Amino acid sequence: MQKREYASVLEELWYGNIEPSEYGCSPSREYAEALRLLSRNEEKLLSTLNDEQKSLFTRCAESQRELQSITERLLFKNSFRLGARIMLEVMEG
Repeated sequence: MQKREYASVLEELWYGNIEPSEYGCSPSREYAEALRLLSRNEEKLLSTLNDEQKSLFTRCAESQRELQSITERLLFKNSFRLGARIMLEVMEG
């Protein structure tokens, strides 16, 4: 059996050469359009608010981003677990 010239995925992860959060996909046209629409609507909304309302909106948006980050992390963990369970089943044959 020939020795591999490359590190395993687990070794690469251990040494910090793989950053799972960077493994996103290229934004689709649908994603880009939704982001454009969100930005446009946010700008329109902000232009109608007073300073106090803008501050409240900003805090709400930051809370939403934090919630999204937590959700993405949980999704990543659950997806990783599912992948591991699939591999165990494959190995058990």
